[in-house]
Amino acid sequence: MQLSLRLSAIADMVTEGNRLVDVGCDHGYLPVYLIQQKKIPSAIAMDVRKGPLSRAQEHIRQYGLEEYIQTRLSDGLEGLKAGEGDTLVIAGMGGPLMERILTDGQSVRDSFSELILQPQSDIPHFRRYIQSQGWGIVEEKMVEEDGKFYPMMRVVRGNAEESLDFGDRQKEESGEFVSGKRNGSKQTRSAMQDTPYTLQEAFGKYLLQEKNPVLYRYLLREARIRTEILKQLEAAEKTDREKKENSGESRATALAARVSQVREEAQLITAALAEYESK
Repeated sequence: MQLSLRLSAIADMVTEGNRLVDVGCDHGYLPVYLIQQKKIPSAIAMDVRKGPLSRAQEHIRQYGLEEYIQTRLSDGLEGLKAGEGDTLVIAGMGGPLMERILTDGQSVRDSFSELILQPQSDIPHFRRYIQSQGWGIVEEKMVEEDGKFYPMMRVVRGNAEESLDFGDRQKEESGEFVSGKRNGSKQTRSAMQDTPYTLQEAFGKYLLQEKNPVLYRYLLREARIRTEILKQLEAAEKTDREKKENSGESRATALAARVSQVREEAQLITAALAEYESK
């Protein structure tokens, strides 16, 4: 079976010999491939929707792997018991949904030796969430496929402090004070959101350290996007001033806040690009 670049990168991160649990398995391509490659002894493929699970079952039967791959209709980790797997894969979902699944299924989640995670959105916050739960990122990959960028991470228990060091150093070197306390699960979601993101939270510690070429292309694209957005916002502010429009404080305040946000994002991107020029 030929996997997409995204799924192939995820498959490479799975530890050989581990029992796999694939949440949101869709067509079941990942467990089928890993069984065929004899990289894993067994798998449980789960999805909250009957349609995708049915398609996964069809593929499993097609390759004669019913003995090795179970399928379960499950909302997140609800259909799983602690100790039924070694590697948990959750990929292709939004960051907030993945966070809910991992939080609701905490007792089951913590029975795994590793998590392979590929959030589609809110990635800086998701990285921070993972660390707040006592897990640490130990490996990262990023692929570009069909014009989209897919960062992914392998995380293990008890390595959170190590993965925080790099980003905190970057903040210190840039002169930006990082407020808030890093007290694992004691840190509130509000505090997590209010604290500025570090470079490693925003773009990935290991991707930056290895000067990942896919991340570099992503950063260049994001820099161009922020430049264009700033031009549009600043033009809107100038138009309002020239027309002396009485559009109220709310519009002016919203525009100013958005300009400030985009500038901060642009500065973070510039700092990340500077990592590629350092030795």
